This record gives sequence, C-alpha cells and structure tokens, in this order.
Amino acid sequence: QVQVVESGGGLVQPGGSLRLSCAASGSISSITAMGWYRQAPGNQRELVATIGSGGSTIYADSVKGRFTISRDHAKNTLYLQMNSLQPEDTAVYYCKADFWNIKWIPRDYWGPGTQVTVSS
Repeated sequence: QVQVVESGGGLVQPGGSLRLSCAASGSISSITAMGWYRQAPGNQRELVATIGSGGSTIYADSVKGRFTISRDHAKNTLYLQMNSLQPEDTAVYYCKADFWNIKWIPRDYWGPGTQVTVSS
C-alpha cells in the first residue's frame, strides 16, 4: 500500500508565497520522479513542475522564475516553493510519485490534492 499526501495549501494574497509539501510512504522500493500538477475549476489538470531522481527539473512556462521544486530523497518528500503568487495560480495542487514498488514493478500514485487560493 502506498500513501501520497500533500500539505501546505491555503489562502494567500497576490504577491504572497506558499510552500507545499508532499510525503510518499508505504510499499516503495525507489522513487524515480515526483511532480506537482494543478487543476483549476473548468480546466484540465496541468503540469506545474517535476524533478527526476538525478535532480533534473521541468517547469511550466507560467511558473518559471516564481516556483521552485525540490526533493528530500531520504524522506521521500517533495516540496514546491511558490513565490509571487497570482490569482491565476488558484487551483487544487496534486503531487504525483513515480516509483518501483516492493516487487520492482513500476507504478505511479497521486495524492488527494491541496487547495491553493490566491485572492485579496
């Protein structure tokens, strides 16, 4: 059994900052990549940022220079530092983990999401 749980969402004013965390645990042998995605009402889920096992990162153009993804390998924890937040960043943010399970079969798992609302 695998658990992926996000935390750190909330309400913030435009220009403010938030830090999201995502902890993965359970029947995991090795995590290969982790990422943040978001879905605003009426929109499809979209990539925000991903980080590979070697530290390589990919960012959506809309968040480059404002968001930073990082990962603590020892704790199987993912972070997203979000600065200069704008109302268009309002969405449910989801964490996804790509991993080898304890039988060394590749799997992926999504967290339930955390709401981020940017509003004055």
